[in-house]
Amino acid sequence: MTCYIVPAVAAAVHYVLRKNIPTWKKNENHLWLNFLFLGGGIFGVVDHLWNKELFLIGENLISDLMLGVTITLVLLSVWAIVVVLDKVKVKESVTVSD
Repeated sequence: MTCYIVPAVAAAVHYVLRKNIPTWKKNENHLWLNFLFLGGGIFGVVDHLWNKELFLIGENLISDLMLGVTITLVLLSVWAIVVVLDKVKVKESVTVSD
C-alpha cells in the first residue's frame, strides 16, 4: 500500500540533483524524467485515495516497496526509450536538412 512512496521519493531526489548538477539544470530530458517520476507518485496517491488506503501499511511492506521500485524502474525505462527516440529523430532531421 506504500508503493507510491518510491516514485515520489525518486522525483524529489531527482529534482534536487537536477537543481545542483549544472549539465542537468536546463536539460529537457531530465525535466521529462522528473515529470515521469512525479506522475508515478501522483498516480499512486490518487489510486490509494480512491481506495481509501492512503496511509495503510500492507501486511508485506517489503512487497509494497518492491512494487514501488518496479514502477520507478519502468518509468526510468520508458524515459530512456523516449530519450533514444528523440535523439534518433533529431539526428534524422539534421541529416534531412543538410
